[in-house]
Order: sequence, then C-alpha cells, then structure tokens
Amino acid sequence: MSEPTLYFFCATLVLVSVLYSCVGQAGASGYIAAMALFGFAPAAIKPTALVLNVLVSVVVSLRFYRAGHFSWSLLLPFAVSSVPTALLGGYITLPQFVFNPLLGALLIVAAVPFFFRRDFAAHAVSPPRLPIALLAGACVGLLSGLTGVGGGVLITPLLLYRRWAAPKPAAAISAVFILVNSVAALLGHLGATRSLPPGLPLFALAAVFGGAIGSQLGSVYLSASAIYRILGAILLIAGFKLIYA
Repeated sequence: MSEPTLYFFCATLVLVSVLYSCVGQAGASGYIAAMALFGFAPAAIKPTALVLNVLVSVVVSLRFYRAGHFSWSLLLPFAVSSVPTALLGGYITLPQFVFNPLLGALLIVAAVPFFFRRDFAAHAVSPPRLPIALLAGACVGLLSGLTGVGGGVLITPLLLYRRWAAPKPAAAISAVFILVNSVAALLGHLGATRSLPPGLPLFALAAVFGGAIGSQLGSVYLSASAIYRILGAILLIAGFKLIYA
C-alpha cells in the first residue's frame, strides 16, 4: 500500500468510526467494508477488524455506561451464550471462496435495517425469554467470531425489531456485547494463528480517534436516521463487491 493510499485508508477508518460510534457501534462491519474496498487480503481483514473493534468498543461502552443506559440483566443471557461460540468462530479460519460470499451476505443483511429503520421508541419493550436470548446470543457470537464482526450490527437490529429494548439501552448493550465477543473472537484467532497483521498501531489510532469524536457527537448533534442510511450504503457496496469479486 502506497503512502497516500495508507493515509486515505486511515482517514476512512476515522470516518467509519465516527459514524458507527454515534449510534453505539464499534464499527467492525464498516472497517471490514473499508478493507474490502481497499483490497486487503481476507487473512488480514478479520484480525484487524477485531482489534479495532475491541479498542473502539471500550470507548463507546464507557460513554453509554456513564450515561446510565446499560442493563446487566438484559445483556447477560446474550453474552453468556455468545462468548464461547465467538471464541470457536475466531479459532476457525474460513477459505476465501467461503469467506467472501459469507461476509458479503452478512454485510448486506446488516445494511437492510439501516434503510428501513422505524420509530422504535414509540413501542413498549419487554426482554426476551431466557432460552430465546441464549439461542440468539450463540448464533450472533458464532457469526461474530467467523467473520470478525463484533455482532453489534446484528444484535442491535434484533433488539429493536423484536422490541426487547429501547434505542439507547440497545446501543449500550450492543457496545458491551461487541466488546466481550470481539475479545473472545480475537483470543480464538490468536490461539489458531499467533499473529496479527502489520500496520495495526496506526489503524488503531485512527479508529479510536474517530470513536472518541463520534461517541461525543452522536448524543448531541447528529441525526441517527441519516447516519444509518450512510452506513447502509457503505455495507451494501462492500457486500456486493465481496460476493461478485
């Protein structure tokens, strides 16, 4: 990667991190989309996304926790079942002909709720039954580990569309869910490969910088509906690129 391209990629990471952190996300699917568009090798995409996800989710989790939107009782069933499956998924490295279509389809699925988001705040919410929460957490955790997506873009739409949580608690739960699953998936990946791609310190700096800005701006200035549509467009472009490359 040339020096100008490297700087442009880091600027893209900052933008993605700002946009995602505005809505309580760490940005893994956006980082994956950016890396796909910049031609990163599949072997480098998952570990890079996981490291950035861990760091940014710490920033976002702290902000939502301090704002009083977090619920341990709602998070725990999802987290308990998702962590072991995320660890398993992180240990597994998929071949490229499987990785690209799976990741592309996952990005497209993640994009859809951003375009058709409703006014979730108008509806009453109630937590899911324990078996359903455990099953949902296990499925999201496995997909998170396999692909390097922390699970936020999957768990948040699920919480909202099933009316298990209001928007701000859903964002808070998503941030911590992303953190624990990204750590588990990263440990699984390191257990299998014992290596990380080069360039991570610079990428991490860019992502954390964007996360710090976005987590501040999102609660005051920016329109969530506009952010969701921008993210949806990014995910769709990268998803179709992976599937039809």
